[in-house]
Amino acid sequence: MAHGQHVLSTRTFVSRPRSEVFAFFSNAENLEQITPPQLHFAMITPTPIRMRAGAIIEYHLRLFAVPIYWKTRIVEWTPDSSFVDEQLAGPYAEWIHTHSFREVDGGTEMTDVVRYRLPLYPFGELAHPLVAMQLNRIFAFRAHAIAKLLGAPGVPAVR
Repeated sequence: MAHGQHVLSTRTFVSRPRSEVFAFFSNAENLEQITPPQLHFAMITPTPIRMRAGAIIEYHLRLFAVPIYWKTRIVEWTPDSSFVDEQLAGPYAEWIHTHSFREVDGGTEMTDVVRYRLPLYPFGELAHPLVAMQLNRIFAFRAHAIAKLLGAPGVPAVR
């Protein structure tokens, strides 16, 4: 692992077929629905966005009242199976997010693995406990929103 690289890994079960779950994530407009409202997510790239390897997505958010511009590129795109997005511009020195989708009994298991580095190494590492806590909150919100929108054990889908 590179100096200062961190890994966040989460799994979420959705009681829908993999093709439906992947289709939800293939629509970049759904990103706002699974992002905590306090981040004030706003898409810049005109929609609809054709998701594929090489697609660029730009958006703004606010974290601790600080405006953040984020530009990401889809670097890998394997329909119904996985995709990888990489930050081109934004708050991190590195951000590579792998989304994987696997059929399991009763639905789909989604796995997110984010490899990230904070800016200004080694000084940026002082902020890592706060950053890790915030990322865990964001991904917990995301799991709850996905369960609400797509369905999970004991949580009916809202569609």
